[in-house]
This record gives sequence, C-alpha cells and structure tokens, in this order.
Amino acid sequence: MEKLYYTISEAAEQLGENVSLVRFWSNSFPKYLKPKRNAKGNRLFTAEDLDTLRQIHLLVKEQGMTLDGAAKRLAADRKAVDGRVRTLETLKEIRRQLVQVKKGL
Repeated sequence: MEKLYYTISEAAEQLGENVSLVRFWSNSFPKYLKPKRNAKGNRLFTAEDLDTLRQIHLLVKEQGMTLDGAAKRLAADRKAVDGRVRTLETLKEIRRQLVQVKKGL
C-alpha cells in the first residue's frame, strides 16, 4: 500500500540526493511542487510530488539542464519527461534484479 505523504528525507532518499537539494527544488519550482505542511511546518510530499521531483532530477542532474530550462521543458512537454523517468526507473529496477541474480550464481 502506498503512503499518502512522504517526508522530505524520504523524498531525498528515493532520489538519492540531499534534503537541502529537495528543499531548494521545492522552492524553485512552486508551479509544479506544492508540498503540504504539517503542524510543525515540515514539508510533506505526495506521490505526484515525488514523480515531479524525479522529472526535475532527470532534467537537471542527468541531462544537465538549468533550472529555467527544466521549468520550460516541464511546461512544454511534461508527459514525455514522465515517460523517460518511468523508463529509467524500470531499467534501474531490472539492473538491480540482474545484479541480485548474478550474486546468487
């Protein structure tokens, strides 16, 4: 069962990045990321927010785009970016499984 909300540290762990970078992206992309806040003021991300963070990660970290360029790409063709993210996630999972099989041999 999928959680409704993820803390900023859980989001950062899923991306393999620092909490400070996730916080920075959250502030830099207010049009796309709108995390809820709990009573303490901590950010709580939905599954949709995590998908958006993965898209930003792909564009900025893996494709080397600037923040402005990433925002423009998300505005122009978000579905294509999402497709690439999902493809990469699937390939990474397949690789992880193959490594496990190799270790078992």
